[in-house]
Amino acid sequence: MQSPEPCYDPGAVTAEWLNAVLEAAGELDGARIVGFEREDIGTGQVGANVRFRLRYDADGDPTGPATLVGKFAAQDETSRATGVATRTYETEVAFYRDIAATVDISRPQCFYTAIEPGTADVVLVLEDLAPAVQGDQITGCGVAQAELAVDEAARLHGPRWGDDTLLDHGWLAEGVAARAGTGIADLFNFTWDGFVERYRDRLDPGALDVGVGLRKHITAWSTHEAAANTLTHGDYRLDNMLFGLPGSDRPLAVVDWQTVRLGCGTADVAYFLGAGLSVADRRTHERDLVARYHRGLLAYGIDDYPFDACWDDYRRYSYAGYVMAVIASILVGRTDRGDDMFMAMANRHAAQVSDLDARQLLL
Repeated sequence: MQSPEPCYDPGAVTAEWLNAVLEAAGELDGARIVGFEREDIGTGQVGANVRFRLRYDADGDPTGPATLVGKFAAQDETSRATGVATRTYETEVAFYRDIAATVDISRPQCFYTAIEPGTADVVLVLEDLAPAVQGDQITGCGVAQAELAVDEAARLHGPRWGDDTLLDHGWLAEGVAARAGTGIADLFNFTWDGFVERYRDRLDPGALDVGVGLRKHITAWSTHEAAANTLTHGDYRLDNMLFGLPGSDRPLAVVDWQTVRLGCGTADVAYFLGAGLSVADRRTHERDLVARYHRGLLAYGIDDYPFDACWDDYRRYSYAGYVMAVIASILVGRTDRGDDMFMAMANRHAAQVSDLDARQLLL
């Protein structure tokens, strides 16, 4: 059955449209949606997520899902207006369309995608993983959840490790070409002064020095080439993870595939551990957790990436979360929670950089 025309406004979604979406996806068998309740979910600043609680015709055979999640563009005009936001919407649609079925990481099933290229008009209809609980970037997580996250990272990176056919997808090839330029460095330099002016009083001692030192070498750092490219999430952190309740057959699922790119897989791990764990837990457990991730890669037959190389990449990309905190805090719409989250990221990653003496690897 042909997919329905897109509905980009969460307030304009109808039962008829949801029926058409699920019928085209083969998810309805004798069932008919007659209504729904709508509720906003999540804390994202670059997207609006809505849960639809579905009501079916009592005379039918309701074999369809009880709930769905619709993902739309952010309603905040500042976020919608940025070119960065527009690219993230296009990337997430492309991930589910082109790539998701080829990797092993746990993620929501996608029933429908549509986008108007070059605009902030986007819609995805996804499996609802409730009652799984969203991670909290500010609070952080324990070691057991970190183990789940590094395991899933290996399941994302391992299947397409060093796979040059990924470059057949134009949107991924464009990302590689962009990385060879100065885009990230330019954004970092463009946002740096505003970041310092806004957050100076909230940065831990030494955190500002990390940024000052990085700024001198940001181009070399951002254009560093990985030994082998693979598919990376690019924003691999707790707010983009849903943890199943005890006994769940899906203990972790990863969401928000808006920053997918080709690059060093270990960068996702450094990004996650640097801000996901408390500083004390990271210092105690990070080497074991990186070794666990490395063993996950070995299970995919990756035999040309020794642990020492993995550890050096982990150190080098400890800067990644700091860079994201600087850039994103200025480019997305500002909220109190966003400020708290970006400060947690900046301060924890600054400590990670210092602990690992990552400045040695900037060049």
